[in-house]
Amino acid sequence: MTAQRHPTRQRLIQAALELFASQGVTETTTKQIAELADVNEVTLFRHFGNKHGLLLAVIEEAAVFTQLGQTLIQQTSQTSSVYQALKDYATACLQALEAVPEVVRSVVGEAGQYPSENREALGRGFTQANRYVAEYFATVMQRGQLHTHLAAEKLASLLNGMLLGYAVIEFTSEFHELWQDRDDFLEHLVTLFLHGAVSQNSDAGGEPADLDRPKLRAANIAPEKVADLPAHLVHTLLQQSKKLGLQEYAGVYLLFAAGLSSQELIQLERTHLISNTHQQILQITPGAIRQVPVNQWILGKRYGSSTNNPLTRWLKSRKDNQTALFLNEAGQPLSEIELLQQWQAVTEGYLTPAGHAPRIEQAQQTWCVEMLMRGIALEDLCILSGWDAKQLQPYASRAREKIALEQALRLDQKN
Repeated sequence: MTAQRHPTRQRLIQAALELFASQGVTETTTKQIAELADVNEVTLFRHFGNKHGLLLAVIEEAAVFTQLGQTLIQQTSQTSSVYQALKDYATACLQALEAVPEVVRSVVGEAGQYPSENREALGRGFTQANRYVAEYFATVMQRGQLHTHLAAEKLASLLNGMLLGYAVIEFTSEFHELWQDRDDFLEHLVTLFLHGAVSQNSDAGGEPADLDRPKLRAANIAPEKVADLPAHLVHTLLQQSKKLGLQEYAGVYLLFAAGLSSQELIQLERTHLISNTHQQILQITPGAIRQVPVNQWILGKRYGSSTNNPLTRWLKSRKDNQTALFLNEAGQPLSEIELLQQWQAVTEGYLTPAGHAPRIEQAQQTWCVEMLMRGIALEDLCILSGWDAKQLQPYASRAREKIALEQALRLDQKN
């Protein structure tokens, strides 16, 4: 619902947020909210039922509860320093909470009085903020800036839990000696987090990499664990991307047809596509320059030809002069975060056989396994993927496993 279509509703939400922030939820009455919003109290009841219904709307719709994690996402394109990005995010997060201290106190002291739907809404709010942070961790982990045995979601939960704990202590107690001041807390939080919860890559000499120094890393890093996607799910995701738009369809098509990483995809330019009536080849520029064919067949199904496929249709629709192959809504080169958001839109509601949401890097893993099953030699796949034979050994094992299973099924059908 927008403020233009429902100005009364938005005035009530804003008035409630102001009063909740200044005097807490319990001390705020519906009469006070209605007066501040300049409406009749009956109007409040008609829109929200009661004060807790209004609190539910505030939690779900007020910007202060929905934008805490977006600052960190923005930092991805503004700085290559993981340390600085995390510190900036932590600072912005605490400043946002500091703007509504009474709401924080109310959540801590009065949550037991809230109906279950309000507590559920709080949980959804925390989950949404956590999702943005998890997106950031997934990005820097994929770029090779961080190594960890924890999932990105768990890392985000740790960081946000520490920040929320700080806010609760600061807003509910005084004269403690846990830290000198906020800067002291933030400095030690980020330092402990980066050197304790995660570990950074080492440079060639074996020394830890400087988290404050921009690094040039290979964009294509083979994951240790192979988690290729089943054919029916791949085809479903391709059809889902087709419904979202030409660019989304072309992007997902290249992920599965050329085995690209997300960083390689966003760095593609129009001139990197080499095409003729028989084949398409992409020139990959991050790291060592290499060429990769664009497959017309993906897991047993053909997606057009070299002159008419999701990529060519997207390019023919373009009326701009941008050199980048993929663009955002503003007509600028697509960022990695924006690509991940598109991937989430495509995969929303779908699960892998393991019960998890499909990750974008699984498209590349699926491509590798499929190429090996088609019969490509391991040393040739090394050239195409940019990975060495040792990195590809788990993929070769997975391909042999799938081939053996297919052969066993065929034998059973013959009998």
